[in-house]
Amino acid sequence: MESLLGFSLCSFLLVARVLHVNGAVTNGGWSTAHATFYGGGDAAGTMGGACGYGNLYSQGYGTNTAALSTSLFSGGRSCGACYEIRVSCVRKGGIRFTINGHSYFNLVLITNVGGAGDVAAVSVKGSRTGWQAMSRNWGQNWQSNSYLDGQSLSFKITTSDGHSVTSAGVAPPGWSFGQTYAGVQF
Repeated sequence: MESLLGFSLCSFLLVARVLHVNGAVTNGGWSTAHATFYGGGDAAGTMGGACGYGNLYSQGYGTNTAALSTSLFSGGRSCGACYEIRVSCVRKGGIRFTINGHSYFNLVLITNVGGAGDVAAVSVKGSRTGWQAMSRNWGQNWQSNSYLDGQSLSFKITTSDGHSVTSAGVAPPGWSFGQTYAGVQF
């Protein structure tokens, strides 16, 4: 509770990707924007503002409010609108690759992914092969039907926001099934 109160008492700046959720989005997608909250845990610092609501807490908005940057404010047309906020995932350590399966069926579980967090595409490269796209088997288990035994393995991960990262030589030539290897992070 003390950390929550401390958080509430401080102004903070949120840089996020937001989606207008009431259906009024004209471009149909995510936008990069800033939002700021001013005020304590009782919203005492949110008096006035560019929308003219006065005390947001007593008007029924509570403390779940933010002042929007100009990219979203739209000259006041966004006052009262609801937004979905998406922020980057911050992970400790590298992306983890757990290799399961057998010689001609490599099933790789990918975990601890930062950035957008959700994996959209994966490619694998053995030290004696070129890059090969993997297919989603289920969840975050990705498969390759290539013979990759005895080769060091590199993985390229692409997340839903289109960003990619390559973990070169993450699994050594002597890797074995059932082992987990850590690569680079977003």
